[in-house]
Amino acid sequence: MRQKYIPLNSLLIKPAGPDCNLDCEYCFYLEKDALFPETKTHRMSDQTLEVMIRNALEQSRGHISFAWQGGEPTLMGLPFFQNALQLQQKYSQGHHIENTFQTNGTLIDKEWATFLHENDFLLGLSLDGPAHIHDHYRVDKSGNPSFEKVRDAADLLLDHQVDVNALVVVNDYSVKYPEEIYKFHKDIGLDHMQFIPCVEHGNIHSTLAPYTVSAKEYGEFLCHIFDLWVQDIDDLVAKTSIRFFDSVFRKYVGHHPADCTLLANCGVYLTVEHDGSVYSCDFYVNPENLLGNIHDAKLVDMLNGEQQIGFGSAKSTLPQECQSCEWLGLCRGGCPKDRILEGDESGLHYLCESFKIFFAYADATFKSLAGAWQNQQAELANLNSILVRNELGETKV
Repeated sequence: MRQKYIPLNSLLIKPAGPDCNLDCEYCFYLEKDALFPETKTHRMSDQTLEVMIRNALEQSRGHISFAWQGGEPTLMGLPFFQNALQLQQKYSQGHHIENTFQTNGTLIDKEWATFLHENDFLLGLSLDGPAHIHDHYRVDKSGNPSFEKVRDAADLLLDHQVDVNALVVVNDYSVKYPEEIYKFHKDIGLDHMQFIPCVEHGNIHSTLAPYTVSAKEYGEFLCHIFDLWVQDIDDLVAKTSIRFFDSVFRKYVGHHPADCTLLANCGVYLTVEHDGSVYSCDFYVNPENLLGNIHDAKLVDMLNGEQQIGFGSAKSTLPQECQSCEWLGLCRGGCPKDRILEGDESGLHYLCESFKIFFAYADATFKSLAGAWQNQQAELANLNSILVRNELGETKV
């Protein structure tokens, strides 16, 4: 059965391609420079930028999000993004436009912070925790630590009232410090956190890189973070936001999750590289998942083409163990990039054990929170109904 039409409402853009001024050991994207051997430096041209923005706004339906990532997007320089906003305004035709920005923070200064605040960017700052955790893998090209620069950037961004999320990679080292990481981010004012499990292949595809987090430890890590998150809920309002927990909670109350790994199908957005080439997903920037180029084809056609539809629907093909699992409705088999390892015929997600540990631990609490929230919403809806009728003179309070 063919998947229904997907509207174009999100683009993930790599304006500097895989280029970065850091050399994080666990980074999966630095090696993508092999796809673009023509030059050592990769930068999106003004022409490609304009074609992309014009096409995106012409082909979307009133709302679109531009997610600027890398590599490191600040390498493009601030004038590039000032131009991008001018082009968005030029072609907007009344669209609601959102811009998000993911950065390692090392090049952020007052001018950047002012620009990001004044233009309502949502910023994801890669900060794995305190110095001994962050600097374990996140170093520059000379092997020097990056923590101090990133910590200063966090202060600068918060001082300028930029909406900041902490992007935390959970690897074989950081997984041992859930409470320290959570408290660190909360104490410095980063109360929106996204935990990203590190699952990467080694030199031989069937092996895992040494910095990959263990499935059991990651499950236990989530349970520790969950306890801290629940402790910070007051009158059904969470004082901290954990993206994965927020998405899971949305599923418990029957809403659409923000985390694409929890969807039944993939392929809901496109990734645009610096040269205009378009790929199925930023985890699948490879020749097999090249959909075309914005200079030659329409974005919305690539999003709804047979190749992308096949890519997206493949996620729902699951092994029998998944199909009979009590947690399938929540995890949906996880992100396909971590599902199948070469030489492993089970087809199970590498973090399957993590999900089972976490969902078994958190299920009762999620159900309780969901029930309380739904009761609260019903009471508010009833109150609003009474107030409306009263205003219309239909009843008296």
